This record gives sequence, C-alpha cells and structure tokens, in this order.
Amino acid sequence: MGQVILKRIASGDKSAVQDCLNAYGGLVWSLVRRMSPNSDEAEDAVQEIFIDIWKNAARFDEAQASETTFVAMIARRRLIDRLRKTNRQPNIDSLEDMTAEPSNGKNQDLQICVEAQEAAKAMKNLRPEQRQVLHLSIVQGFSHQEIADALKMPLGTVKTHARRGLSQVRAFLGLGDSDLEKEAAV
Repeated sequence: MGQVILKRIASGDKSAVQDCLNAYGGLVWSLVRRMSPNSDEAEDAVQEIFIDIWKNAARFDEAQASETTFVAMIARRRLIDRLRKTNRQPNIDSLEDMTAEPSNGKNQDLQICVEAQEAAKAMKNLRPEQRQVLHLSIVQGFSHQEIADALKMPLGTVKTHARRGLSQVRAFLGLGDSDLEKEAAV
C-alpha cells in the first residue's frame, strides 16, 4: 500500500482514494488541528487538502520525496493559503458597503462617504479586467502577484491594468496626476 497510493490515484484506481484517506488522514488531521481556528474550518481544510492531493497525485515523484512528505507539503501549502486568506479578509464585505450612508451624520464621515461613492462610480466606468484587478487589490488586499495567480494573468498585465485603471479613476474624479497622464499618453 505505502509508496503506490498516489500512483494508483493518478491511474484512476477508485479504491486508492479510500487507502489514501486511511493512510494519511491522521497526518492531515494533526496538521489541520494545529492551524485551524475551529472544527468547521478544520473539516473544510481537510476536504480541500485531500482534493488537492488527488488532483496532484500524478505529479508525485518518489525519486524526489516520499509519499508522506508529498502529502504533508500539499497539506502545509493549503493550510498556509487558508491562513493568508483568513488574515486578508477585509473589514467590509464589498465596495457598496464602503459607500453606504453614514448613520452618525458627522460632516467628515459624510465627505468620506461621498468620495467613496464617487470612486465607486468611477470604477464602474473601467474595463472589466481593470475593475477586477483594482477590486482584488483595494477591497481584498491582494498583492499584484496574488492577483496574477488568482486570475491566471501575467504579472506585467496585472500591473498595467492596475496603473491604467487608477489613472482613469483619478481622471474621472478630477485628481489627474501629471506624471500618470504623461505616462498614459505615451
């Protein structure tokens, strides 16, 4: 059973899936329990990890690592991804929440609300890919590399969409930056 489970999964052997759960379930659960905040999160993480293991079974090379190491590396990567995602969750759910009418009526809050509404309107005028890149960057807090990975887009393209999108939003808001305008004109 030991070294051949992942190869059996890659070849489509249905019984290998259960063998994988039996052989590596304890390892995966012990890693997940240490890094998950609650049991619901832990169950979701275990499910995602095993799905990743099954999807990547064909990539397993016993010349590079043992099956146990391969499984542990996938589990660790998935758990780190989940922690990063959890830590990156914004305090607000969406751009529309940023533009909601303030309830306390303070002038400064009202001004911020109006500016946020104008920015949201400006973003609606962008091309869909620019809007998507800026949303992931501003609202979700993703880095350019994380956006490139999520959208399966070259890093340079992500940076271009972000730069041009911000330039267009600034222009729409009347906040034209002469350096950005010169660059966009080139």
